[in-house]
Amino acid sequence: MAMTLHVDIVSAEKQIFSGTAEMVIATAEEGELGILPRHNQMLARLKPGQVRVKLQYGEEQVFYVSGGMLEVQPHVVTVLADTAERAADLDEAMALESKRRAEEALASRTDEISLARAQAELLEAIAQLQAIEKLRKVRKV
Repeated sequence: MAMTLHVDIVSAEKQIFSGTAEMVIATAEEGELGILPRHNQMLARLKPGQVRVKLQYGEEQVFYVSGGMLEVQPHVVTVLADTAERAADLDEAMALESKRRAEEALASRTDEISLARAQAELLEAIAQLQAIEKLRKVRKV
């Protein structure tokens, strides 16, 4: 029997996932992190992107987080996200529209605050689209 760890993914509104996994892969500000059982303790800031949870027997679940924190203990991983959704629950058309609006706002180059907001919205839309694409690949396997 493979070693496992407990994973909790929580957003400001609700608990998205709680269960046992063999591995967690998350998009941190420093890059992509792979967490296995007995990993050293750590705390990392997450950027908009994916959290992938590899369950026992090869199943994988994909989540989108807009940012937050990742806490790692030897047998527990906790993701505290600003916003989190299962990739299967994301609306691809809405993400594409958000991306288009953000790109238009960047092209118009208004004030610095609007520019920063547009850049953040673009990163979130791209991260949602990447999570949707990863889910498609996982389902094909």
